[in-house]
Amino acid sequence: MPADIPLSVWPTAQRNARAQRAGRYVEISGHHPAKMLPAIAQRAIATYTKPGDLVVDPMAGIGSTLVEAVHLGRDAIGVEYESEWADLARANIEFARSQGATGHGEVVCGDARHLTSVVDPAVRGLVALVLTSPPYGPSLHGQVTARPGQGIAKSHDRYSTDPANLAHVGLTGLLDAMRTVLVGCARLLRPDGVVAMTVRPWWRNGQLIDLPGALVRVGEEAGLVLYERNVALLAGLRGDQLVPRTSFFALEAVRKARLRGVPRLVVAHEDFLVFRAPSAEAGAAQSATRYAAKAAA
Repeated sequence: MPADIPLSVWPTAQRNARAQRAGRYVEISGHHPAKMLPAIAQRAIATYTKPGDLVVDPMAGIGSTLVEAVHLGRDAIGVEYESEWADLARANIEFARSQGATGHGEVVCGDARHLTSVVDPAVRGLVALVLTSPPYGPSLHGQVTARPGQGIAKSHDRYSTDPANLAHVGLTGLLDAMRTVLVGCARLLRPDGVVAMTVRPWWRNGQLIDLPGALVRVGEEAGLVLYERNVALLAGLRGDQLVPRTSFFALEAVRKARLRGVPRLVVAHEDFLVFRAPSAEAGAAQSATRYAAKAAA
């Protein structure tokens, strides 16, 4: 990674995920197996957009990006492949509006790989921020219920069985699909717009898969330029101490690995990748050069 890429740490888990969504999302939002932390979406939208700007999420899920955008006075469009989650995202937008959110949000049911034909062509060139999080496997966080004398019951930890869902296409298929998705995202951006993804590494067959690094390469292959690579903490901060926010599933995987004699740590962050279109990156570099020259004079 180039040495001049800005880096920062975002304290996005000062409250746990359930507390972040309580009273802000409809109750059944927890049924989705993988949800963006609202605090990550809030930080990204506040950092890279202004009130009245347009935000797009091509893999909207329950609508976390959209909800936080409309609460911050931005307009938002989401694309969601599965109708169940598209309906839930719409419900969450309506709930946000009932709480006084001033932005407008809408959800289209469709495939992110065909983004430019799914969303209204009138928004091409107007999008300030594309913010999303790709799936990285068929079984994710979900929920657990303790059953006295019967152990733990898992629920809501899997996507649908539709083989076309990107959760089921494997790592190579996911990277190929994300290349296509990012090409479509770039076509929607306004000149100073950015594409941002929150993504974490994950364990598969005993190996840690560097999905963030792979998606940096995919983004560059799609014609984008990496602008920032930030760390969104999945643990809380109390002074100089980390407060664990680890899911049952992650702890269970670590415990089983250690029982097999395989050292493993819990992943406590997500990479937050920020890309620009090449023209925007060149413009920013030219502005910085002009400013430096003026300051030196």
